[in-house]
Amino acid sequence: MTGARNVSFRRFGNAQCGSIAVEFALIFPVALVFFMGLLAYGVYFGAAHSVQQLAADAARASVGGLDEAERASIARAHVAAGGGSYPLLTLDRISVSAASLPADPSQFEVRVVFDSGDLPIWVLSGLVPLPSKIIERAAVVKRGGY
Repeated sequence: MTGARNVSFRRFGNAQCGSIAVEFALIFPVALVFFMGLLAYGVYFGAAHSVQQLAADAARASVGGLDEAERASIARAHVAAGGGSYPLLTLDRISVSAASLPADPSQFEVRVVFDSGDLPIWVLSGLVPLPSKIIERAAVVKRGGY
């Protein structure tokens, strides 16, 4: 009787029919968190790139202004007109500041700040370390005539 029991234990120890399922059950949660983190950072970097592009476009548009107030008005109008066309940005969560640089008045800076708190990636904040919800980018253009 012990010989038969010994044979069944050996057969059970050598069986590999369920090992793939056990490995999958151990690896899948880790892989899922990893891929969700990749997706979250992809969305975040897409939003950050959109904010930078919006700031650069507004700075280029502001070159046509005659004085600082008109340049700032043009930059804000450009962001208001084009900010909603970016798929990851919401216009009511964007703020714009535009002014000459204090260190060099011949350079005009447009700063765009986006609160990304409504992006769906923040549901992962306890699971994946994520950057700040506030995305701030700036672009500087040199004014002509100096």
